[in-house]
Amino acid sequence: MLPRPRMASTLSATLLWCAAVSAHAQYPDKPIRYIVPSAAGGGADVLARLLAVELTKQMGQQVVVDNRAGASGRIGMEMIAAAPPDGYTIGYGNTPLLAINRALIPNWDFQIGRDLQPIAWMTSSQNLLAVTNALPVKSVRELIEYGKKNPDLLTFASSGNGTTIHLSGELFKQMTGVQMRHIPYKAVTVALTELIAGQTSMIFDNLTSITPHAKAGKVRALAVTGTTRASNFPELPTIAEAGVPGYDVTVWTGVVVPAKTPKAIVTRLNAEVNKACVAPTLVEKLTVVGNRCVGSTPEEFGALAKKETVKWAEVVKRSGARVD
Repeated sequence: MLPRPRMASTLSATLLWCAAVSAHAQYPDKPIRYIVPSAAGGGADVLARLLAVELTKQMGQQVVVDNRAGASGRIGMEMIAAAPPDGYTIGYGNTPLLAINRALIPNWDFQIGRDLQPIAWMTSSQNLLAVTNALPVKSVRELIEYGKKNPDLLTFASSGNGTTIHLSGELFKQMTGVQMRHIPYKAVTVALTELIAGQTSMIFDNLTSITPHAKAGKVRALAVTGTTRASNFPELPTIAEAGVPGYDVTVWTGVVVPAKTPKAIVTRLNAEVNKACVAPTLVEKLTVVGNRCVGSTPEEFGALAKKETVKWAEVVKRSGARVD
C-alpha cells in the first residue's frame, strides 16, 4: 500500500491526466483563431479563408481568420508563437515566413520545434510573370531582349522585400543578366493597381491574387514560375520552357501552431487539414486559382521548411536583399 503523501500525489496526477484527456477529447469547444501574418485581400488571405471555411464545417466551431500584417510578417508570427499552446490559435505559414525571412531579416528567429510546431503542408503553387499591357513584349524571350537593349529601364513590383514575388524577380535577374529595379509596395493589391496603370513594368505575383486580372486582360501574362504548367493557365509556358532553363519558384503554404501544443491536438489538427485537402469544394476553388492542396504529416512539413530555408538563403545572399 502506498504511503498517504504518495497516494495523494498519484491521485492528483491521475486526475490531472484524466482532465487533460477529457479536454482534448472535447476539443474544440470554442472558436479557433487563425492568424495570418499579412493584409486582407492578398494571396495568403484568400488561401487562409478557403481553408477556414472547410475547417469550420468539419470541426463544428468557427475558425476565424485574424489578419496581422506588419514588419514583414513578424507581428503575426510573434502572436502565433506567443499564443497559449491549446489548439485555439493556429497560424498561417508560407515560404517567406518559414524559409526566406531567416536569411533576409536580422534577428528573425522563429524556429520549428522551439517556437512553432508544424501541422501540415497545405498548398503548392507558383507565381505568374505578367507585364503591363503598355510594355511591347509578348514572351519571356522578348522580355529578356527588351531588358538587355534597355538597361535599367525595367521595373518589377512586389508586395515587399523578401516575398516570393520579390525573390522570383531577383532569381530572374541572376539567371538572365537582365537589369531590373525592384519596387516594393505595402500590399500586393497596391502593386497590381500600379502595374495595371503602367506605373511599373512587371510582376511575379501569386496565381491566387493575379489570376482575375490576367484572365480579364488587365495585365499580359507571359509564363509561370514552377516546373509544370498551371492548371488554370495551361496555355502559358513555364519560365524554364520559355528560355530560362532551371528556373523554378514553387510557392507553398501550411499550418503551424505554438510549440508545446499537446500531441493529441496536433494529431487532430493534422487530420482535419488533410481531410480539408481532399474536400471537393476546396479542391475546386484552389484549382481555379492555380493551387494544389497537398497534405502531409507534421514531420514532412517541417522537413520542407528546412530544405527551402537552405535554397532561399543562397538566392538572398546573391541578391543582396535585406530588410531592417
